[in-house]
Amino acid sequence: MNLKEYVRVIEDFPEPGIRFKDITTLLRDKAAFRYAIDQLAERAQGLKIDHVVGPEARGFVIGAPLAYALGVGFVPIRKPGKLPSETLNRTYDLEYGKDGLEIHKDAIVPGERVLIVDDLLATGGTIRTTIELVSQLQGTVVGLAFLIELGYLKGRDTLEGYPIQTLITYA
Repeated sequence: MNLKEYVRVIEDFPEPGIRFKDITTLLRDKAAFRYAIDQLAERAQGLKIDHVVGPEARGFVIGAPLAYALGVGFVPIRKPGKLPSETLNRTYDLEYGKDGLEIHKDAIVPGERVLIVDDLLATGGTIRTTIELVSQLQGTVVGLAFLIELGYLKGRDTLEGYPIQTLITYA
């Protein structure tokens, strides 16, 4: 199955010059969505993970069903102020400002093996921050998985040392 056929590209969204990759068209197609999750699960077999970790919000959409398929737990990474218990947080730079992410302090036990999953690898900032949070809890990141990679933004270069799996690449 060619998953790229199920991704809608929206010109000039959210601003002129951006070609937004809309995965809602893939998600609504039951066969394409199942195929995507099955492909990610197949590629993660052998990593011996304890948890799938996904950043808000589309990392939840991909990460939770992947965790279910792998028979492991799911750990959400949220925007600041959204998690109810004690958290660790990190801020990171965006093209025009700053953002932040948080994880519950008890979400990962030292030594647990983690697969970080998101819908899209662009510049790598969100995933780099997620890696830092997992590492701060002494978890071991054993891989990164994405539906889509925007190769022209070179996010992969900022994530050296981690195995990366993607299903769709826009060069």
